[in-house]
Amino acid sequence: MERKHFYFFVAPSLVIMLALMVAPLLAAIWLGFHRMTFTNVTEPVWVGLENYIFMLSDQGFWNSFAFTILYIVVTVPIQIVLGMFVALMLDQVRAFRGIYMAAILLPFIVTPIVGTLIYRQTFDRYGIYPYILDQVFGLEVNFFLPANIMSLVFFHAIWYVTPFAIVTLFAGLQTIPEEPLEAAKVDGAGWLRRLWHVIIPHLRSLFLLIALISIMDAYRVFDSIFVLTKQNPIYSNVETLMYYNYEVAVVFQRLGRANAMSVLTVLGIFVILVPFLYMTYKQQVEER
Repeated sequence: MERKHFYFFVAPSLVIMLALMVAPLLAAIWLGFHRMTFTNVTEPVWVGLENYIFMLSDQGFWNSFAFTILYIVVTVPIQIVLGMFVALMLDQVRAFRGIYMAAILLPFIVTPIVGTLIYRQTFDRYGIYPYILDQVFGLEVNFFLPANIMSLVFFHAIWYVTPFAIVTLFAGLQTIPEEPLEAAKVDGAGWLRRLWHVIIPHLRSLFLLIALISIMDAYRVFDSIFVLTKQNPIYSNVETLMYYNYEVAVVFQRLGRANAMSVLTVLGIFVILVPFLYMTYKQQVEER
């Protein structure tokens, strides 16, 4: 393809990206230099780096950052491992595979708020799980205690996002050539050795892709926290960056600080994602 044709096809996407991403980011950076609330939106006061310095010294910001990192560390590896396990099982199934796939994808295709509401109701006081525990084991369990809410948030993330990993890895399994697997069988390699030395290396780029997208999704988690906690302050130990950003902007009405926090969050995302982007680039170079 000639360079001029390349620019011709890329230009519309580039313009849309600049309009939807770069322009709002520049606006957030600019607004972060102002003291702004709902009462002076039209006349913000210039304060320079005050909002950025305040957010960097704010314990709530660092607590939400620490929980977001914990959220990523706990949920992303489980999503990948569980997705790989289910994808391998689906690869062995022939009958009713479409039905199984549709059932697996259901949590992922349902509107996030609706899915989270359904998820919450199953653990609520009159939900199915407390009912089963009460009827079968005679236990009265309150899942929405402050000590349990973190586990519920993590389990919801795994339940909601794992279908993406399953579908992606299942599609990758269909691209594995038969020759290396047959050669490994002839050499006496068992299933685990074929998995470790043939299948997993072939899917390495997909593992990186899933990790990359899952980390970006984890940084912007808001709706599940909002629905599961119902803004109850006793659940302050499960505030993600996006949820705390919402509190700063809407609850505390500090719009300038909220914009500064958004900019710092974007910078944090870049720092976290740079190693994954580098590994992806390095792998693409090696495969050429």
